[in-house]
Amino acid sequence: MLTLKNVTKKFDDKLILDGIDLEVKRGSVALFLGSSGVGKSTLLRVLCGLEKITHGTITLDGIALSRTHHTIGMVFQHFNLFSNMNVITNITFPLEHVVGYAHKTAQLLALELLHKYDLADKATLCVKSLSGGQKQRLALARTVALKPEVICFDEPTSALDPILTTQVAENIAQLATEGYTVLVTTHDTLLVEKLPCTIYLMKKGKIVESVFSYDYWQDPEKYSSINSFIKGHQRTIEEVS
Repeated sequence: MLTLKNVTKKFDDKLILDGIDLEVKRGSVALFLGSSGVGKSTLLRVLCGLEKITHGTITLDGIALSRTHHTIGMVFQHFNLFSNMNVITNITFPLEHVVGYAHKTAQLLALELLHKYDLADKATLCVKSLSGGQKQRLALARTVALKPEVICFDEPTSALDPILTTQVAENIAQLATEGYTVLVTTHDTLLVEKLPCTIYLMKKGKIVESVFSYDYWQDPEKYSSINSFIKGHQRTIEEVS
């Protein structure tokens, strides 16, 4: 269980996260909806240790998260791949230089993951030659290689078309079935339609409403804030369809 209690984050005097309380079970997906600037990405950054919280606690199975262990992995919105390296080296480099794997071991694990994410035939290509969807899968493979217990996705479908959004939803759902705890930030309501998850709507650094996605789609009007957000963003879906 990933547990956040009264997690608060300030930048100078600006309050970004305002007392977040949250529990996410292993093997489940938590999806954070909200407009830009509500604190979604900052929430992931404090989980990954990229930012320090101002107040509160974050624990995994009752143990405080450590910045020195790779407990939580992150797939960034813009992928953050090593553009000067080829595909397989994007996975082996952190395995060898951060985790300390032997070169052969790192190569074998990288090849296994490239097969899993349909990138085996791209192993020796430069990252710059990949499509957006391929870069997204490579970023996921690199994250999984580090064997985290929690995987965070920041706006994973922001630059993808509807077909690729479906593939991303399937990849995220598969991670949950494999026992990972998954957190996703998005304003893409098409992803919400395709992904079994608990939906959390954020406004001004707070979680203002939450519901399991199945329950929401059964009776959208019952969850007025989430429904209002989704209705207000459906035009984007129509534009890309």
